[in-house]
Amino acid sequence: MTNAETQAALTRFYEAFARRDGDTMAAMYAPDATFEDPVFRLTGSDIGKMWIGLTRSAKDFAVQFTVAKAGPGTGVVEWTARYLFGGKRPVVNVIVSEIEMKDGLIVRQKDSFDFPRWAAQALGVPGLLFGRMSWMRRSVSKSAAARLGVPEKP
Repeated sequence: MTNAETQAALTRFYEAFARRDGDTMAAMYAPDATFEDPVFRLTGSDIGKMWIGLTRSAKDFAVQFTVAKAGPGTGVVEWTARYLFGGKRPVVNVIVSEIEMKDGLIVRQKDSFDFPRWAAQALGVPGLLFGRMSWMRRSVSKSAAARLGVPEKP
């Protein structure tokens, strides 16, 4: 892929995200793709299930993004998601995605964000107090995976 092709694919992916079009996002992953962030570690079709579930269930949802780097088959996207967690708690989550592509499809994506900051916003006092604890992260992962029908992060 050329730099321009990578830029176009990343833009298409995040524009679909901004439209809450999880089906388009899911279609942009290779069958053996991997995805990892502080909550999920997924492969293959489970990645698409996650995006479809998240985009369908999000309340007062908005995404803004910038393609920070686009090289031949690799890119970095800085994005911010704003939404109501559980329909009531406002969250502003700043994420950096490192993405590898092959033949126009995402083969690896690693998203990074400040989990304790997210937990404080999404979960209130318990998240503020315990967001740095590994058991809190595992609990959030287990709950999110069950809600979306995907495997929990090992």
